[in-house]
Amino acid sequence: MTTPILRQRADLRGVTAEWRRAGERVAVVPTMGALHEGHLSLVKAARAAADRVIVTIFVNPRQFNNAQDLESYPRTEQEDARKLAPFSVDALYVPDLDQVYPDGFSTNISVSGVSEGLCGANRPGHFDGVATVVTKLFLQTGADLAFFGEKDFQQLQVVTRLARDLDIPVQVTGCPTVREADGLALSSRNVRLSARARGIAPALFAAMSAAAGRIAAGAPIASERERAKAEILKAGFAEVEYLELRAEDGLAPLPALTAPARLLAAAWLDGVRLIDNIPVAPAG
Repeated sequence: MTTPILRQRADLRGVTAEWRRAGERVAVVPTMGALHEGHLSLVKAARAAADRVIVTIFVNPRQFNNAQDLESYPRTEQEDARKLAPFSVDALYVPDLDQVYPDGFSTNISVSGVSEGLCGANRPGHFDGVATVVTKLFLQTGADLAFFGEKDFQQLQVVTRLARDLDIPVQVTGCPTVREADGLALSSRNVRLSARARGIAPALFAAMSAAAGRIAAGAPIASERERAKAEILKAGFAEVEYLELRAEDGLAPLPALTAPARLLAAAWLDGVRLIDNIPVAPAG
């Protein structure tokens, strides 16, 4: 089945109006393209939960802090459409820029609290860009369900909060991180790693997993964070931007493991910024 590609908001709304008249549930999987198995796992979950599935591809300029990063972000629309074909996706929405940010666009969605610290501290304005474009995609698609990966855990928290706070009638679902056999979390940016860096990259997950296990067993959080950072740098990473334990619900910093938590990290390797997170549960 060839996936229909829609670029105009009016065309999208035309097909979704027909689905709604038929009483069908609609799911959306927002992406920036360069699809990999992680994205496809979201599409599979959406396909199982809804009558109709929309995948969106939009490389959102408002969530990039670096012009070079925006320019170099992979754009593989035809390959993405080919990968989606086995899932019988009902529409691939690839909006032109003016369909998302028309002339004179001046609205910004900002979600406080969960957007602060972690990636929010090092990428100013990033989550405003995410929140704004996701709000527009929710409203343009009118989806009942939306699927996001847990790898971008802070993003998932931001999206969940904006939907709740703005009374957007969409159920946001987070899906588990998909990994390579060696533990590296799948990411569209992984293709930019050199062969040498690709061999080093799994050290991030390995160090985080070891630290998470020790913290869950009662080891001091501060010392385990420092130990994990040292292991990541020793493996060959250039910088550990952050490595923190946060509450899974709300992302508040945790000085002690008193609630379900996430160990979250961002680190630089070969000029590529890699992020990951691991759940950590208190004993019992």
